[in-house]
Amino acid sequence: MNYCKKVIVGLTIVLTVVSCTSVRELTPKSTQVAFLSDVHLLDIYGTFSDSDYKGVQNPYDGKYTLARTMKSQLQSTRLFNENYFAFIAALDDVAKRNIKTVLLPGDFSDDGQPINIRGLKKILNEYSNKYGIHFIITTGNHDVAKPFLTDSGKTDFLGEGGKNQVIMSKAGMYVPKSSDELPAVITKDIGTMGYAEVLQELGDFGFFPKKTDLYWETPFTSYNPDNYTFEKALEQSTIEKRTYAIPPYNSQIPDLSYLVEAQKDVWFLAIDGNVYVPKEEAKEHPKNPLNYNSANIGYNQVLTHKKHLIAWVTKVVQEAKKRGKTLVAFSHYPMIEFNDGASAMMKALFGEDKMQLHRVPSEEVAQIFAEAGVQLHFAGHMHINDTGIRKYKNGKGLVNIQIPSLAAYIPGYKILTIQSKNKMQISTVAIDSVPGFKTLFPLYEQEYAYLKSTGNPDIWDKGILEAKNYHEFTNWHLKELVRTRFLKKDWPEDFKDFLLKSTAKDLYAFANISHSNQQKFKDKSWTGFDLIFDFYRLYSADELALKDIGEERIRQYKIIIDSYSNHYKKKPRPTVLETSFYEFCSIFKSFLNGAPSDNFIINLNRNTIHN
Repeated sequence: MNYCKKVIVGLTIVLTVVSCTSVRELTPKSTQVAFLSDVHLLDIYGTFSDSDYKGVQNPYDGKYTLARTMKSQLQSTRLFNENYFAFIAALDDVAKRNIKTVLLPGDFSDDGQPINIRGLKKILNEYSNKYGIHFIITTGNHDVAKPFLTDSGKTDFLGEGGKNQVIMSKAGMYVPKSSDELPAVITKDIGTMGYAEVLQELGDFGFFPKKTDLYWETPFTSYNPDNYTFEKALEQSTIEKRTYAIPPYNSQIPDLSYLVEAQKDVWFLAIDGNVYVPKEEAKEHPKNPLNYNSANIGYNQVLTHKKHLIAWVTKVVQEAKKRGKTLVAFSHYPMIEFNDGASAMMKALFGEDKMQLHRVPSEEVAQIFAEAGVQLHFAGHMHINDTGIRKYKNGKGLVNIQIPSLAAYIPGYKILTIQSKNKMQISTVAIDSVPGFKTLFPLYEQEYAYLKSTGNPDIWDKGILEAKNYHEFTNWHLKELVRTRFLKKDWPEDFKDFLLKSTAKDLYAFANISHSNQQKFKDKSWTGFDLIFDFYRLYSADELALKDIGEERIRQYKIIIDSYSNHYKKKPRPTVLETSFYEFCSIFKSFLNGAPSDNFIINLNRNTIHN
């Protein structure tokens, strides 16, 4: 992604607001599309269909609530509860902008549980009926955790008195750890749906054709735009006719990829990037969901286990070009490396199995899909704000837009404005203010009191309950995540200890910055932990994090990076610690110099990005 810096020029962005006309009457010139990814909806006000359990009553509003503990969400890469309110706030913002097409690139649910899929369906229908919004969605690894219906559950719901409440889909799945635990709740609504169940519930949101669609197909349909009819599409849209043989045992697995022309001359290509690599047991028991691995890797496994998608995408691109259609591709998984070109250095510092590096797509992924003709692709999965660009000697190129999650720092969504067939404007909307995000705080107070009374060593920082807005709340979430999980899981011990014991002045000296130059710095109060935290803020939010970090702090970081890098290169035999700090500085510098990721213009004709 650093390559794209060579083609960046300045450009002021003016947001174009669409008219209030029907979505199908919009021309590509005025088309705006919103992308909301990784919503991870937990229906905190949902009801179980086969259990009387309602959750705990919230003293704030008297409502019964099915929420997870604060402890659990501060140890997860996503919030479980407050993103419910953030989703509503984001949809309200979309409605205010008169945007009539919303795409959800996967992980729209907590974990594909019936109660949460029903909750999502209810919300989407409400906004569709009230505002005329057309939702087009595809699945992520959390929506279809396994290809078939699976028993599951959670041990970390917030129960009476601040205790953990276990909720399982089948009795006997959980062994109590102590005699004072709350009795487990059993309900099928907490299991995880397979493809068939998700398709049945959410078929109206792109997975099935509609009479109003101008065109619709899947990788398995036999017609083309010249002989298309709604009746043909409907007949070939059943799940039985949308399966493929996955190697090595050729188990038949559904694939919910589809192409839809919901408005004239704009084709939305929804790619189902979920790949469930079979275990050896799948050879004898192909319908057992437990005999398949998680689908969270993405396109690296598409290249090896789902090759039919590449041929289909190639055909779709050719048809789009032939018929003068604007093609917008989206899926749950990134097609381009998302670490600003720093993945190799990150592997050297942290290790190949750390920092979610196993999810980084290989360069072959970008090359293959660029060769297939995909130029613009939107993705989620990583809960980060990022832009990747690849440009090849044969003139082919690909831009991958990473959509921030509404359940992580910094929460937001993307708006695509199609200004012409070759000119695309990308705007990022941060969701700072979320009405009701403090609603569950009284329940967290109960949880905190219980953890304190039991002397729990993993008690969380109560300061998070002082957050003034949702943006600040997600900042607290990331900070606690760094403190309680990332530092313990991902960092080399010696290097971590060195940074955590360092002050700003210690790092000035280590970077070989003279005392006279140190006197010019206005802010000297930060610590090594602050440096690590800002590293994660940049990793997560890219350009959006610069305001939170501040210009003065960024200036100091750049001076330290440049000074130390020059100093390091002169060392004949650097120590392991010195090498680790050099690698860290190199990664940090890459994060600071990535492609534009806030507001920018893409020229598809030249494969360039202008900030």
